Amino acid sequence: MPAPPPPTLEDFAFTHTMRVRWSEVDATAIVFTANYLVYFDIAMTEFLRATTNLKLSADLFLVRSSLEYRRPARFDEELTLAARVIRVGRTSFTVQLAVFRGIDLLVDGTNVYVHAPGEPPAPTRLPDDFVARVRVPERPAEG
Repeated sequence: MPAPPPPTLEDFAFTHTMRVRWSEVDATAIVFTANYLVYFDIAMTEFLRATTNLKLSADLFLVRSSLEYRRPARFDEELTLAARVIRVGRTSFTVQLAVFRGIDLLVDGTNVYVHAPGEPPAPTRLPDDFVARVRVPERPAEG
């Protein structure tokens, strides 16, 4: 089965902009690859702030992350971080994330989060109101 096409900026209803800081680049002024996980975390935090006012964020645990590096970002470039929920299960959900420079896709991937409140944390059903809020409608197709 062929892989799905890479996402485009138009695929996302939620975006957040930021600039690449000096501390995030290597000696060649290119973003160090591990920092894209930080960018994904920033995107997820801002997505949750916009959709749920950060409700349940302390009870969500990242259990899987995958990234596809396509192009480098450089010092002081403005980046657009994008996020959208692509799967909701009983106790977990998957978020597609992407980093763009303009409309150029630099990095994309997915994060899987599990809802696990309590001590010790244990997977628990996602609340219906949370699920309804994170299912942000995607941008409508043009035409």
